Amino acid sequence: MNLHYRGDVDLFTHSWTALRAAVQDLKTEDFARPSGCRGWLVRDLVCHLVIDAQDVLITLVTPTDAPATRNAVTYWQVGHTPPTGDDPLAALTVRLAAAYQDPALLKFHLDDVGSAAGRAAGLADRTRRVTTQDQVLTAGDYLDAYVLEWTLHHLDLVKDVPDAPPPPAEGLARTRRMLEQLAGTSFPRTFTDADALLVATGRRAPTDRERAELGDLAGRLPFVLG
Repeated sequence: MNLHYRGDVDLFTHSWTALRAAVQDLKTEDFARPSGCRGWLVRDLVCHLVIDAQDVLITLVTPTDAPATRNAVTYWQVGHTPPTGDDPLAALTVRLAAAYQDPALLKFHLDDVGSAAGRAAGLADRTRRVTTQDQVLTAGDYLDAYVLEWTLHHLDLVKDVPDAPPPPAEGLARTRRMLEQLAGTSFPRTFTDADALLVATGRRAPTDRERAELGDLAGRLPFVLG
């Protein structure tokens, strides 16, 4: 399944812009709501997005001549044990988020660093190889991989926020295809893209009907990406 098409750069930008816009639309009280990330409030997730944006900036200016070891799909590692939210890095994110105190400061920081990450993505040479976490991949594959990150975290963000806009349909469809490649199977066509992602990654339990439609695949869930 070929994940590359002419709109790839636009899809990274579209997904990232939509996620940042959803954060900017949050009310102060929304930051104290649970997110779809286990153990994290919405404010903790938004703090994580700031760190994600920093990672994008760092990676895009870390070129290498080494051969590629990963692509947009294999960038992700698949496990089956959901995170508890209390590992050291997750705990650090919670403490950092609490230090902001005023959610407006968190919004400002994400807008500032996030806008820079978006501009860097638009300027990047997609054929240039970059390195991150001891992996080597083209900048294009790295940005494609992050469509999955933005889409899943957009779902996490809006989990308990009434009237919040969902992720873009194109990002949902792309992320589903990537997850199906990682899983080596297709999810039932009766599942919407959002439901397939939520159930497959363990963000919610399948209903009895969905479990029946999943068949043997239900026993392999969840697919935990890291």
